[in-house]
Amino acid sequence: MVEGVLAGGLAGLGLFLLVRAIFPARPGLVARLLALDAVRESTDAPRISLLLPEESVGAFRRGLGARLAALYAARGWEARSVRADLALVGRSFEGFLATKALLAASGLLAFPLLFGWLLLMGWGASPAVPFWVAVLAAAVFFFLPDLQVRKEAAARRRDFRHVVGAFLDLVSMNLAGGRGVPEALMMAVSVSGDQPNWAMARIRDALSGARIVGITPWQALGQLGEEINIDELRDLSAALGLVADDGAKVRSSLTARAATLRRRELAEIEGRAGERSQSMLVAQLLLCAGFVIFLSFPAAMKMLGS
Repeated sequence: MVEGVLAGGLAGLGLFLLVRAIFPARPGLVARLLALDAVRESTDAPRISLLLPEESVGAFRRGLGARLAALYAARGWEARSVRADLALVGRSFEGFLATKALLAASGLLAFPLLFGWLLLMGWGASPAVPFWVAVLAAAVFFFLPDLQVRKEAAARRRDFRHVVGAFLDLVSMNLAGGRGVPEALMMAVSVSGDQPNWAMARIRDALSGARIVGITPWQALGQLGEEINIDELRDLSAALGLVADDGAKVRSSLTARAATLRRRELAEIEGRAGERSQSMLVAQLLLCAGFVIFLSFPAAMKMLGS
């Protein structure tokens, strides 16, 4: 049965690849609408392209990632949350897709290895168990990059929110010194020196790119918030766009937002501390239960034996 499934799967895959090579797929309606939206947004307001660090990947992996990204675009799969997490951790979408595909393929290699090991040990020649183990390993390996990127992005997003709170305080102090909103924003990011925090460096790059593409600094902050999925930057962009001409209102609004961010961060820290305290309590209870069982087991066995 398993041999028939494998043979049918390989034959179907070969036929599918042959048909796709002869008749390439056309872009779908969703992909065309997304392309039109992208063109309209680019004509309405220039966007700042994020400069991601160069990844040390080979030509094969780079080409595989580009083909998979083109497949995603043709199918209209945006994967916005994944793209935002990758932009926050500084990785490319193409490299991420290539990593997922290669890890899944490496998981499938468990089938011949496990099957050969079973034959060598003489424990049976049925390929059913190695086949399903390989499929399970491929599925697990396929989703491992998503879990890793999501975990790393969550930690970086918390750090970024903390930096945004400090950035708001610096901007409000510069506004109190008599500077305008654009000057206050640039002075706030220049306070950190030549080697700023990575989050402050992202904000500084966005503000510097706003001058090049010809948009306002708050529009650049809004675009950065959309790229990396930071609600605080989007709210700050909207607030500065509404009240940029009134320095007093901007200053009071930024001070209130910074205080709100600090209270939220403190509540999150207290919540995480409470969760860790509960987990430690559960561990202690399990340890006490095991110790009680260890002490009562000889007496219980003696009573049952008598």
